[in-house]
Amino acid sequence: MKATQQLHDLGQSLWLDNITRQMLDSGTLKRYIDELSVTGLTSNPTIFDNAMTHGDSYDKEIARLASSGLSAEDAFFEMAIEDLRRAADLFAAIHQRTATVDGWVSLEVSPVLAYDAKTTVSVARKLHEKAARPNLFIKIPGTPEGRTAIEEAIFAGVSVNVTLLFSREHYLGAADAYMRGLERRVAAGLSPDVRSVASLFVSRWDKATMDKVPADLRDKLGPAIGWQAYKAYRDVLESDRWQRLANLGARAQRLLFASTGTKDPKASDVLYIGALAAPNTVDTMPEETLLAFGEHGSVTKTIPRDGGDCEQTLSAFTKAGIDLLKLAADLQSDGAKSFVDSWKDLLTSIETKSKALK
Repeated sequence: MKATQQLHDLGQSLWLDNITRQMLDSGTLKRYIDELSVTGLTSNPTIFDNAMTHGDSYDKEIARLASSGLSAEDAFFEMAIEDLRRAADLFAAIHQRTATVDGWVSLEVSPVLAYDAKTTVSVARKLHEKAARPNLFIKIPGTPEGRTAIEEAIFAGVSVNVTLLFSREHYLGAADAYMRGLERRVAAGLSPDVRSVASLFVSRWDKATMDKVPADLRDKLGPAIGWQAYKAYRDVLESDRWQRLANLGARAQRLLFASTGTKDPKASDVLYIGALAAPNTVDTMPEETLLAFGEHGSVTKTIPRDGGDCEQTLSAFTKAGIDLLKLAADLQSDGAKSFVDSWKDLLTSIETKSKALK
């Protein structure tokens, strides 16, 4: 049995952190679903930037949309939504079979809105309606301003993938925003069955610290942060607040492990996949990581319910001079900026291609 199947059987969803038109046209995504137990998909501006500006898969559509007078941003969303509709349809059977727990795809709002809650909610609602697929998440950053947008989007019935979370505290903020939105729906006489995932970015912790800590701590911070967040996740699901919502029909905002591609060339290429196995969670992984795990990965243990020795590990990093709270804030800020940079590059590339194709 492949390790990907073992992970799936354990209760963790494997999602692909990539999408391209070529992947859809060639049947590659369908093959990953059939052979590697992939049950969902995530995207971000960097992924679409790479997909749309390298190669000619989107050239005809870029030319057509440009000739119709659409802006680069509107043209992007037309193409992205078309791809994600096709992907969502491939996952539709999984979505139905799992009572809508699994089989999701994700589309991100413009990352320049990361600190603009009002506009984020407006755009999220429009994109969700335009996509017209029940298994599509709208990605909203879990910044302090984003939490307001998350609450409002959930209250409006928009399924949300909360992105750019880097710590237990970030996760708890996202969970609180999710529950506030559901509680408002209950108070308004609406169904609390609006789905969400909370995406915790893992590998960037180790990339930021690998040259600043002793060798015996290298590549251990990301998993420890994941284990700490997992304990908090389980605590939330067992809380009286959540149990009241669950009793009214709410479903868990699943913890999702993101940024799981190994950044350290000296470490295993499936380091984070094996370290973050846990039931009722999601692991979204880059294509090369998915293939590597299917080929030579293994599932030997799951995250302990109590977080295991994560606190001791985190304490060791603190003693080594790493300010964990500050680093979490910096990683979130840097992550938001990197998505904005990719977004600007993407729109510039679409504009450049549009002019050239004319």
